[in-house]
Amino acid sequence: MLNKINETVEFLKSQGIESPEVGIVLGTGLGGLVKEIEIIKAIDYDKIPHFPISTVESHHGKLIYGTVKGKKVLAMQGRFHYYEGYTMQQITFPVRVMKLIGIKNLLISNAAGAVNLNFKKSSLMLITDHINLFPANPLIGKNYPELGPRFPDMSEPYSKRLNNELRTIAKEKGILLNEGVYVPVTGPNLETRAEYRMIGKLGGDAAGMSTVPEVIVANHMGLPCCAISVLTDECDPDNLAPVSLEEILAAAAVAEPNLTLLYTELIGRL
Repeated sequence: MLNKINETVEFLKSQGIESPEVGIVLGTGLGGLVKEIEIIKAIDYDKIPHFPISTVESHHGKLIYGTVKGKKVLAMQGRFHYYEGYTMQQITFPVRVMKLIGIKNLLISNAAGAVNLNFKKSSLMLITDHINLFPANPLIGKNYPELGPRFPDMSEPYSKRLNNELRTIAKEKGILLNEGVYVPVTGPNLETRAEYRMIGKLGGDAAGMSTVPEVIVANHMGLPCCAISVLTDECDPDNLAPVSLEEILAAAAVAEPNLTLLYTELIGRL
C-alpha cells in the first residue's frame, strides 16, 4: 500500500499539484463547493494511478486542485463507499494521498438521515463524535509506522479547534448548525424502523453510509479533521415514509449553500 500511495503522490505532483493546505471530501449531492474553487487542475479519478472509481450517480469522480480564499485546496468531488464493494483501505486511500502531498486539515461532508427528531430536513449537523457500526476498519492489517501508530487514539476524532471555528462562523452568519453523533451503516438500503430506533437508543443523532473510515485514517495520520452532515430526511420510526434518491438530493440542494458558506469561511481562517 505504501508504494501505491507514493506512486499516486508522485503522479499528482507531476500534474502540478503542489503543497495544498486543505483537503475536502464532498458527499452525496454536495459538489457545489467546487464552484467556489478557482480551479487550477481537475483530474478524473480513472486517470489517477491506484484511485478507485466512484460508481454512484450523484458523485462526479474528480480530484479538484485550486484555491479558495487564497488557500490551496485539494477537493474530492465524489467519494467512495463500502456499499460499492470497495475495501476500507481503498475508500481511505485518497485521504492518505492528500496527507502525504501536504494537506494540514481535512474537511468532510455527507448526506445523512436525522434520527434526532429535533433536527429538521435540510438543516446541518456538525459531527462531534461517532459510533462506528461498519463491520470493517481501514486500519485492519499490516500497520505502516510511516503512516501512523498501530493503536491510534480516538479521544478527539473531530478537531475541537476546527469545530469551534465552525460554531463561530455559524453564529456570525446566522446559520443553524445542529450538533450530534453520527452513526455509519453499510447501506446501500436505508434503515428499517427498528434500526432507526436502535441508532437513537445507542446515542446517535444522524445515520449515514460514509465519513467514519476517512476520519479514522485522518486520526491515524495525525490529520485534524471536521465533518458536517446535511440532513436530507427525518427518520421518525413511528411515521416513517419511503424516501427516494431524488428527494435526498433535493433536500441536500436546499442546505448546500450554508454548508458551502461555512467551509469557505473556515478555509479563509485557517
